[in-house]
Amino acid sequence: MAKRWVDADTAASLMEETKSAFLADRINDVIGFNLDMAFNKAELAAKASPEYKDFCKQMVEHRGKANLLKVQLEYLRMKFSEWQSHEANARSERRL
Repeated sequence: MAKRWVDADTAASLMEETKSAFLADRINDVIGFNLDMAFNKAELAAKASPEYKDFCKQMVEHRGKANLLKVQLEYLRMKFSEWQSHEANARSERRL
């Protein structure tokens, strides 16, 4: 479970860290088709591109998967802690 969370978190973090580089590539592609285009218009066109939208969607899906696995991992920790506490209480009661 922990390894799956690490892998999912790594994938999400990698996409988050490369988002601006990906956008810059898309902007360069847009400007490459029209060298006279203003940067702000090229940026808008790049952000509206299917490739950028897909990149952002994948990034959010990876983060969602990582978050779900993290919650599942925390749940397992909580259940183990409860079990440990229950066992400690049972040992104390047996000593009485």
